[in-house]
Parts: sequence; structure tokens; C-alpha cells
Amino acid sequence: MALSSTDDLPLCLFIATGGTIAMQVDPSTSAPIPALSGSDLIKAVPAIATIARLEINNLSNVPSVEMGPQRWVQLHQVIEAALARQDIAGVLVSHGTDTLEETAWFLDLTLTSSKPVVLIGAQRNASESDFDGPRNLLSGARVCVEPESSGKGVMAVLNDQINAAREVSKTHTSDVESFNSGDAGFLGRVDGDTVIFYRSSCRRQYLSLGRDSLPRVDIVAMYAGADATSLNAAVQAGARGIVIQALGAGNVNAEVYAAISQAIEADVTVVIATRVPRGRVRPLYGFAGGGSTLKEAGVIFANDLSSQKARILLMLAIQSIRSATELQDIFDQ
Repeated sequence: MALSSTDDLPLCLFIATGGTIAMQVDPSTSAPIPALSGSDLIKAVPAIATIARLEINNLSNVPSVEMGPQRWVQLHQVIEAALARQDIAGVLVSHGTDTLEETAWFLDLTLTSSKPVVLIGAQRNASESDFDGPRNLLSGARVCVEPESSGKGVMAVLNDQINAAREVSKTHTSDVESFNSGDAGFLGRVDGDTVIFYRSSCRRQYLSLGRDSLPRVDIVAMYAGADATSLNAAVQAGARGIVIQALGAGNVNAEVYAAISQAIEADVTVVIATRVPRGRVRPLYGFAGGGSTLKEAGVIFANDLSSQKARILLMLAIQSIRSATELQDIFDQ
């Protein structure tokens, strides 16, 4: 592993995992593909040598559609080991933006150190003249070595904006100002060479990783005219948990409601989230499939977590907890 600088500066581990930030256009197809290593990214940002020393780990070079439980566990292990080192001030991770929020949330739930972990990415590839990767990398490094970053948990830093892992989501397919935290707001921002924090997240929690493999949890979408086909297929595939991306405050139709009740009777944990970007789910309506009837059937409500983040929390929680009351307490935090 090479160090990017020999100056007497804080040392951070830089883990490259791939994503658009590591892509260039393939001349034969005119489409971006994985191409750049962590060292390549650092070379494109010479100013970073005045901020931190970076120890580089080229863990992978894949589009973030390939990220998932197995890669999350591997990444967790590498970061946990690094943060245990006295010489490491923090960890910087380059990642594709499509699943960045999921990886950040998984790490925030499972890492034990108070040292900062910062995820960065890019919306434009390295062949574009206005490639946003170098700026995000530079800003991420500033946050990684900022003393006030300690205890803030895992953060996503793009477009100079700092977001907490629990609340952050990608909100636009291509804009550089895509990541934000909805009603919670940004943790802070990078303003030139200064890191400014506005708040800390008060809703962080820790769940032990437990083992190297995570139980299968599927997401099933609810939409106008949906039937129980997808839900039943998830049960038959061996899912131990299912997250329903429900409508509104947490509602499904009568057919899906019946299938949910059958899944719960078969000892499958069912969590209700919503496809609505903001707001929480709750047991509100009393029609068959309304939130009140779902609660009576034994579902868990995901609070204001997106379906993808509710899935990750459930995967970790049901390793050791099966009680509906205890699971609901975890989602209510």
C-alpha cells in the first residue's frame, strides 16, 4: 500500500471500491466502465497532499449495483481493523452513488469506533470535462481529518455537503447536488478549506454484525393493482424477512394484506416502509390493508426509514431478535 504524502499530516485509509468516480469512457463502446484505481484518483487531486496522508486500499473496482451484504461485510472488516490502529485518524471510501446510502447506513450501524468514516462518489465520470470526483475526494479528505468529525458516525460527502448515513438519500439520477437528508437537513458543509458542522445526528444506533453472512431480506413494492405474486415468491425463496414498500402512511390492498398475514404466520418478519420520500409510516387506517389492520396482523413499522434502509436494519436485527416488540423498539429509535 502506497502513501500519498510523506508530510507530517493525519493518516487516513482510503478505500477504493469503484463506481462512477472510478470510470472512464471506453472508446470502443463510448460508454463509461471501471478504469481508475485509488492511486489514479489521488494523483488527480494533488492538493490532497496538503490535507492528509492517504494509505490506499484498492478493495474492488465495481459499479455500486454490485454492492451487497457480502461486500458490505468485507468492507466492514477492513474499516474496523483500520480504525483500531492508533495511527489511523479516519477512513475515506470512494463508492458508486447508486447504493452509497445503503453502504453508509450498514457501516454506521455496525462500526464501533468514534473515528470518522466518509463516503464519497461522483455523478460524472472521469472522462467528462466537469468531472466532480476530484472535488468530492478533496472535500471528503477535509471532513475525514476534521477533529469535529469524531463521533458524527458515517458520513456521505458530495457537492461539499455533509450528510448523516441514516438520513441521506440520492434524489436525482445525474445532478451533482443529488444527495440530501430531507427533513433532517445536512450535518454541515465544506466551505473552501473549512469544515462547518450545523448539527449531530441524534438517532444513531449500533447493531452487532454477529456473523459473516446476513439473513435474506427482500423488498416487495406496493402499487396500484399489485397482487401477492412478488411477496409469495420472496417467502418461497426463503426470505426470513420482507420489507413492504407500501403506499402513503403504510397501506396495502386487501390481497397483499392477506399475503402479509400468511407470511407472518409462517414466521417471516414483515416490515412496512413507504414509497413516499418524506414522513413516517404508522398504523392509521382501518380498512383491510390499512396501517391499523397491518399492526393487528403483527407487522413492524419502519418509522421514516426508506425501504432499502429498513431492509438493512432488519437484516442485522433478526440475527438475534425475533420478538415483534423488540424489533419495533429498534425501528422506533
